[in-house]
Amino acid sequence: MKTKYFNIPVFIPELACPFRCIYCNQRKISGTLQVPEPASVNNIIDTRLATLPQKGSHIEIAFFGGNFTGLPPALQRTYLDIAVKYYHKGLVSGIRLSTRPDYINEETIALLLKYPVTTVEIGAQSLDEDVLICSGRGHTVADVELASALVKKAGFSLGLQMMTGLPGDSREKSVRTAQKIAALGADIARIYPTLVIKGTVLERMYCEGEYKPQTMEEAVDLTAKLIMIFEKAKVRVIRTGLHVSEGLLNGHDLVAGPFSPSFGEMVRSKLWEEALWSLLCMEENKKITIVVSPGELNYAIGYRSSNRNMLMKRFGQVIFRKSEIMSGREFGVELQGH
Repeated sequence: MKTKYFNIPVFIPELACPFRCIYCNQRKISGTLQVPEPASVNNIIDTRLATLPQKGSHIEIAFFGGNFTGLPPALQRTYLDIAVKYYHKGLVSGIRLSTRPDYINEETIALLLKYPVTTVEIGAQSLDEDVLICSGRGHTVADVELASALVKKAGFSLGLQMMTGLPGDSREKSVRTAQKIAALGADIARIYPTLVIKGTVLERMYCEGEYKPQTMEEAVDLTAKLIMIFEKAKVRVIRTGLHVSEGLLNGHDLVAGPFSPSFGEMVRSKLWEEALWSLLCMEENKKITIVVSPGELNYAIGYRSSNRNMLMKRFGQVIFRKSEIMSGREFGVELQGH
């Protein structure tokens, strides 16, 4: 049986973050309007656990949305003590958390090592000094490098989050950021295109013509390129596109930018477009059958059948067929005359 991975997210928006990045409004992004009291964390975990299958599942409690290691140590221990009870009962497999790079040091690492923490995700966002300054991040590239080294040395899985389309950013800078993330030894990565959210400095910049967000096509194309860089370096990309909150989904909190609940599907379809492009040099007006992994079938066909439609311009008939023999974006081709 294939293991299924689940996170139980406990969002702690802005509780410990001393900075307000120009794009950030964590309460609107996460959909969490208030910081959870420690007493309510049990209820959050219990409610989510009740919906998850225990058999064949790897479940982790995830403290996301804020700057966990910037919390007072006593409050960190309070949250971790709650989570560890579920670990000792065998209900979860570990704890993961997200934090800022400038709040990782020997003391914070020593505290985390006392608990079954598996993964520390660091919000790097960019590894270009100018982009960090323009975005009001309040930390440097060196902070990310030092934090990453400490996390790896402690034996935790290292996650690094990056954003594309930040003020001062470019396609080339984002590519270099991805390459540096891989070089730092990241095990996992997240890629978030920058969105203009209400109540942020970026909203004012956008409204005054000082900032232009990526188009959807630009964001999808660049994210696909970054995934290929990460895959080559064996860095697993676990998220593309921002977490969907009700405010973003109904457009109430979103001002501008490349947001879609289907963003991940669009990116995977783009990756398949790149893979299938070589078929266009084959003899036209034939029947072509493309054999793919079952889990990749919809992406191979493409978002709104985009890849099938691309191939239909060349071939008389295009058929996609599933096969357990294939994995990832491997595919086989059968070409027949009419």
